[in-house]
Amino acid sequence: MHNLIKKPVLFMLIVSGLILLIFLIMQPLQILHFREYIAVLFPKGEIAYEQRNLLFLIQALMLLVILPVYILTFIFSWIYRADNKKAKYDPDLVDNTLAEYIWWGLPLVLTIIVGVITWIKTHELDPYKPIVSDKKEMTIQVVALQWKWLFIYPDEKIASLNFVQFPKDTPIHFEITADAPMNSFWIPELGGQIYAMPKMKTELYLIANEFGDFRGSSANISGKGFAGMHFISRSSSEADYHNWVASAKQSSKVLNHDEYEKLAAPSEDNPVEIFHLDDETLFDYVIHKYMHPQKI
Repeated sequence: MHNLIKKPVLFMLIVSGLILLIFLIMQPLQILHFREYIAVLFPKGEIAYEQRNLLFLIQALMLLVILPVYILTFIFSWIYRADNKKAKYDPDLVDNTLAEYIWWGLPLVLTIIVGVITWIKTHELDPYKPIVSDKKEMTIQVVALQWKWLFIYPDEKIASLNFVQFPKDTPIHFEITADAPMNSFWIPELGGQIYAMPKMKTELYLIANEFGDFRGSSANISGKGFAGMHFISRSSSEADYHNWVASAKQSSKVLNHDEYEKLAAPSEDNPVEIFHLDDETLFDYVIHKYMHPQKI
């Protein structure tokens, strides 16, 4: 060990190798243990599944460059160490044509491949692109408030706060806006995030292919209540969904313009609430409320 310490390069190589080995062994176990905190790696819907696979594919392609660099670093450090008398010392070596082709050509080719794959998959996974399914899609309107999420079901004439439910294997068409600072709507286990902005409507198509409750959240810092701005998204059977809708229609809480303005006031720690929708134009009202010209 004393001799190893005298050879710092060899010592650093061995220590680095051991650390890397331990990391590679422990990484799969850590991922499984913290799977609830890294939901993007454990998708529950078609869109999230495709996005996860794209992430893995791009990472694998980049490792084709990164891994050889690390391996060659260890090899060169070992071969050209100070006490290796067999290593050829050539201070006049300027260029090596083959080496130049490899370390410039390979990254260039892989960059082109990654770019083409990303271009194709980006269009395939366009958030505005409807999901092909044998089931009829349903529309849910989303309003980002401070600091809560309002979900409006225009066809069912109901609304909910910090809770959204839909049937499994049914394409969901989210129409999204904000009545607060710009925010970002995200259900990691079902797909990527998309921004919610005042005066604008963005769209997002998602589908859940498994039953369960999935955590939805804000992915854009929007003030002191940002950390608590999350909601439950529930994928259920058709029967459970229709039972929930029937129950929601019987709610004693009615959502109209006046009640909405009270609800839109900034607040934290907002519990789940279910409303009977009294105004089908509420979502359009939210979008247009900031679009009128100001009086000077």
